[in-house]
Amino acid sequence: MIHSDASCHIRVAGEGDISALHKLIEASVRGLQAGDYTAAQIKGALGTVLGLDTQLIRDQTYFLVEAIDSHGAMTLAGCGGWSKRKTLFGSDGASVREPELLDPQTDAAKVRAIFVHPDFARRGLGSLILAHVEAAAQAAGFSHFEMGSTLTGVPLYHLKGYVEVERIAVPLHNGEALPVIRMIKTANKALPSSS
Repeated sequence: MIHSDASCHIRVAGEGDISALHKLIEASVRGLQAGDYTAAQIKGALGTVLGLDTQLIRDQTYFLVEAIDSHGAMTLAGCGGWSKRKTLFGSDGASVREPELLDPQTDAAKVRAIFVHPDFARRGLGSLILAHVEAAAQAAGFSHFEMGSTLTGVPLYHLKGYVEVERIAVPLHNGEALPVIRMIKTANKALPSSS
């Protein structure tokens, strides 16, 4: 599934994108979440709670957005994905992993790790990624979505129809805790049938 127009391009992330994605995620967290989390929380969460889950890349359910930067060149501007597995949030280094597959008939697809580079903040990329992710999960048969949102993401997700159901204080290796908000949504409509 690829989205492309004159200003941006969305494609499935591959193994060759991992290094660039790590850099993008760190820049996003440090640049956009400092108003919601302390420096100690950010330091403890990067690479564990906040980071890349490469299982999504192997499952081909993680996407990246390339957009035109201020110099007119296409550059990595955002990323995000969904999962057909039970893990709600966290990177490869997270302590809790639930790799079991979900049942699209009864379970909610997990919306995972949406990050936008600070240079591209407030340009609609987060909304674009979320819509792309939801459409991909719906195409795979899911009609419900669930996420573990950062405090920073909650306003956007509320606007997009997500409802807060739980606040989780995730313990970090440095003694801090990171508040994560579990949110859910039911898809607005089913995909058109192909008859």
